[in-house]
Amino acid sequence: MFDPYAMPALLGEMIKELIEPLGILFFLVAVASFVGNILMGGYNFSTEAMQPKFSKLNPLSGLKRIFGVQSLVELLKSIAKVLFIALFAWWLLASQFDHLMHLSVEGFPGGLLDAIELFLWMILVLCCSLLPIVAIDVPFQQWNHTRQLKMTKQEVKEEYENSEGKPEIKGKRRQLQMEMAMRRMMGDVPKADVIITNPSHYSVALQYDANKPGAAPKVLAKGVDEVAMKIREIAREYEIPILPSPALTRAIYHSTELGQEIPEGLFAAVAQVLAYVYQLKQFRRGRSHRPKPLAQDLPIPDEYRK
Repeated sequence: MFDPYAMPALLGEMIKELIEPLGILFFLVAVASFVGNILMGGYNFSTEAMQPKFSKLNPLSGLKRIFGVQSLVELLKSIAKVLFIALFAWWLLASQFDHLMHLSVEGFPGGLLDAIELFLWMILVLCCSLLPIVAIDVPFQQWNHTRQLKMTKQEVKEEYENSEGKPEIKGKRRQLQMEMAMRRMMGDVPKADVIITNPSHYSVALQYDANKPGAAPKVLAKGVDEVAMKIREIAREYEIPILPSPALTRAIYHSTELGQEIPEGLFAAVAQVLAYVYQLKQFRRGRSHRPKPLAQDLPIPDEYRK
């Protein structure tokens, strides 16, 4: 006999019976979603997608996304997926038709529990039917994503021009850098102790700090032709000694960069030059006799001779 007061108790029992299978199903779906995302793209939590962007409200951008080729491909894929799932669901219902008809003659609450169990089983089977779609769609999505990331030759060229600059702009930038380096080098010439030259082509400006322990003479400026003439012009303006020593000048020019100390193999030759400069300064101050001319056969190793 039907008892309406027993309905709440029966519903409670049914809910208890459903909690476990539904909980397992929802848990499996959540785990599958989480693991699937990690397998496809790795774990990458970012709040950038949640930040407001006015570009997302641009109707033109939206129309491009809607009517683009990519959207058409996604539409065809979605239609194919829906048709596949619909056909599979129809086959599943047809295979369980007798079972469904039998539910109408079962008693309560056994019939309801049996119907729910059948429903959950059909949902699980339907979810499993998506595995072939996933097996095809996931590799395709990865391939398509990789293809979209690749740049065409024109895009590579534009990217290079944007990052490195166009050839004419790059050349202009290089020219400005060279001019700045030249001005900086010429600004260091007044600090030099001596300028040694190959009278027709080369000039090298040397500085030696005798108060710095272990320091060696270093090159402040060097150049050929017009640059060499400019170095000598500045040296005359600041009354810096200019000494001709062709072999030593070429040796230092080819072996030592700006700001570097001269190599050890040239210490002896440069020491004679600095000694001569010191004697010359003493003579100009009236503290010594005129020094003998600087020797031209300075001790320069063969590997430094140019």
